[in-house]
Amino acid sequence: MDDLTASPTTSRLDPRQVRSRALILDAATEHFLRHGYLGGNIDVLAAEAGVAKRTVYNLFDSKDELFRAAVGRAIATAESFVAEHVEVVAQGESGASFAEAFDAFAVAHARAVLTPRVLATRRMLIGESGRFPELAAEYFERVPGRVIAAIAGMLGRLDDEGRLRVPDPQLAAEHFAYLVLGATLDRALFDPAVLEPTALDRDLIDAKARAGARAFRSVYAPR
Repeated sequence: MDDLTASPTTSRLDPRQVRSRALILDAATEHFLRHGYLGGNIDVLAAEAGVAKRTVYNLFDSKDELFRAAVGRAIATAESFVAEHVEVVAQGESGASFAEAFDAFAVAHARAVLTPRVLATRRMLIGESGRFPELAAEYFERVPGRVIAAIAGMLGRLDDEGRLRVPDPQLAAEHFAYLVLGATLDRALFDPAVLEPTALDRDLIDAKARAGARAFRSVYAPR
C-alpha cells in the first residue's frame, strides 16, 4: 500500500500530520537505503526530515514500523520503475530490424535494473533478509519475479511469431536476464558508491547488454 493511501490510521490524520509523515518517509527511505536497519538512527533521521524526534514516534510506533513503511515505499518505486521497461516488447525505431529492436530492449532492461535506487534497495534487502524475511520475499515476488514473468511472456510471443525458438519461456527468461545484466548486477551490488549515479558506467552497461542479447539470440535462433 502506498504510504499516503487512506487507511483507518492515515484517514484520521490532519494535513500537518500527513505532511510530516511524507517528510519522514522521504528521509527514512534514503536513510535506511544508506545505513540499513541497524545503522539507522532515528535522531539523525528526524533531523534529515526536518521534524522533531517526538513527531517521528507520534506517527510511527517504532523504528521497526518506520523501516517497514520505508521499505514498502522503496519496493513500490522499484516495482513501477522496472516494470514499465519490461512489460512491453521493444519496438525500436521505425524500420529497425528484429535484432536491433531486441538489442534495444536488452539495453532498456539493463538500464532499468542497474540504477542506483534499484541496486540500493536490493542491497539493503539482502542485508536485512534474516531480520525481515517477509520483506525480502515480497521484493523478490514484486520486482525480480514479476520482471522474469514479463520477459517470459514476451519470449513466448516471439516464439509464436517464429522470431525465436523458445521451448521453455521461463528458463529462457532467466538466461536472458543473466546474460544481459547478471555479472554487472553482481559487481554493482558490492560497489560502495552504488547510490551515486556516476558510479555506474552507462556505456559499459549498454555494451554488455547488447553482447548478452546477441549471445541469447544465437542460442535461441529458429532452427
